[in-house]
Amino acid sequence: MQSFAVESKHPSTTTVIVGMSGGVDSSVAAHLLKQQGYAVEGLFMKNWDEDDGTDYCTAIADLEDAQAVCERLEIPLHCANFAAEYWDNVFEHFLAEYQRLRTPNPDILCNREIKFRQFVNYAESLGADYIATGHYARREHHETGVVIKKAADGNKDQTYFLQAVPQRQLQKCLFPLGDWLKTDVRQLARELGLQNHRKKDSTGICFIGERRFADFLSTYIKDQPGPVVDAQGRVLGQHRGLHHYTIGQRQGINVGGKTGRSESPWYVAAKHQEHNRLEVTQDEDQLYSGWLHAVDVNWLCEVDLPVHCQAKVRYRQQDQSCQVRLACGNKLLVQFDKPQRAVAEGQYIAFYDNDRLLGGGCIDLCQRTFTF
Repeated sequence: MQSFAVESKHPSTTTVIVGMSGGVDSSVAAHLLKQQGYAVEGLFMKNWDEDDGTDYCTAIADLEDAQAVCERLEIPLHCANFAAEYWDNVFEHFLAEYQRLRTPNPDILCNREIKFRQFVNYAESLGADYIATGHYARREHHETGVVIKKAADGNKDQTYFLQAVPQRQLQKCLFPLGDWLKTDVRQLARELGLQNHRKKDSTGICFIGERRFADFLSTYIKDQPGPVVDAQGRVLGQHRGLHHYTIGQRQGINVGGKTGRSESPWYVAAKHQEHNRLEVTQDEDQLYSGWLHAVDVNWLCEVDLPVHCQAKVRYRQQDQSCQVRLACGNKLLVQFDKPQRAVAEGQYIAFYDNDRLLGGGCIDLCQRTFTF
């Protein structure tokens, strides 16, 4: 398995603070670092405060699990509340993007703004040399800086979520699970007697929890119902509010069984803010994009443009070949070798050179109705 020798110190004189989520991945990451001789401590981060008497984020239960693991591993556990920073730097952006009828990815922003900024700064204030997380990614130190590569477990690889983290922050981070398979992580946790070895992986967005997403969003953004139309402008139904829909969406459109129409499913094709209209289609070809623009680009290494590389426009997507070049206004123009389905503005695109993460950017504009 991977060794985590750091760049300047012997493990015994190196303090690493692990972000303890209460889950099995961060727990095993802490164990592996301690096993290699590092001075290991834990930090539990609370990033969301509920004000309605409930805790949809399961923060209390997660903290209890983190405390139990740290006691078992005999390492101290610190607690920090980054709720204010999360609200200002992640959640307000999340709402603003939905109000613009885009589809944001708060997990990528949380990594950039909280887990690999606030956490790093807080850990340094506690005297730490490095932080570590349970992300499935591999880290290599080269003379030119840190290189992030895909994890050994292709089903769990999380490099897509690290694309927006600046190189200088990643230099302070260790990823002990990069060479591990998830099944082996659970097996080791069971052998160590960790009570969370069967705990389900967290899914969805922390601050929404088990609530219906549409209901949660409606507490912050007022619904403005309007017509659902086809490409010719014929009214097919009524939508709840344009911010509730994303390109390519099939469920929840409430259109079907129209006289004279095929029984094929309907998909969201476009959102027309000026007329508050939701355009849907039964022609999936209309959902494909041949190119997109990316902004707020974060490169993790020197990249000479134009470049032919691979990219993902969503987590767990297979790598897609593309050509990347500069466009006007410091934007990137990404042209795909094959058109991509349901590319959504506000989401992120990650760039790769085989298994190496090159960086990424926010999708700002994409072409629709690709001509095959």
